[in-house]
Parts: sequence; C-alpha cells; structure tokens
Amino acid sequence: MSNLVCSGAALSCTFGAAPGQLMVLPVKRVNCGPMPAANIMDHMPIVNVMPFGMCSCPANPAVAAATAAALGVLTPMPCVPVTPMPWFPGCPTLLISNMPALNNSSKLMCQWGGIIQIMAPGQMTVMVP
Repeated sequence: MSNLVCSGAALSCTFGAAPGQLMVLPVKRVNCGPMPAANIMDHMPIVNVMPFGMCSCPANPAVAAATAAALGVLTPMPCVPVTPMPWFPGCPTLLISNMPALNNSSKLMCQWGGIIQIMAPGQMTVMVP
C-alpha cells in the first residue's frame, strides 16, 4: 500500500551524503493534514527538491573536477540536484492539480546519476486511545 506524499517528506539520494526534503508550494493544492499534497511535477531543484549535503557521483562535473584536482581521489562536492524529469510512476488514479499524485513508491532521477526516493512521506497517523 502506498502513502500520499506531502510537503516535508524526507528524501534520499544514492549519491547524497545526507537526507533531503521535499517542499511543495501551497498553490491551488489539497492538503494532507496541515501540509500541501505533492504531485509528480514537484521535481524542481531547490524549489521542491532540497540538496542532499555532499554529492559523490563521478558523473557530476563538480565532483569530476575536484577528483581530477586531487589526482584521482574521489572528492565529494556540495549537492545541487538536477532533476529535469518528473517523478515516476506516481498514482494515476488520483489527480492533484490535474497531475498524478506523488506516492511513497515513486522515484526521481538526478541528471548526475542519483536515484532519489522517498524515505518518509511527510504525513503521520496519530492513534488516539
């Protein structure tokens, strides 16, 4: 079973050193709890997808240059995600702002080779006795 993802969700990247966060702008959106719900088009770097600390992907030009300067020793550089494509696959049966909703099984590809996935969907169920 998939969970709907909302603003504040915790993200991870295969080449990132730290967790990132998903931010959803509250423009014409439904809320899941107090936070705006995400759709597959919430993939813009820095606006929606926050950096993951340091990037260690050799395909990243900054990492490649720093590694070359260090005579071949892998040298991580600050992460700046490049995510030109939307999240996939999303939830085609539920639309948010006329786009498929983002669920916690969706993935996002970074142009430098990292796979970004959702660690925590940003919403929690509280059980009240």
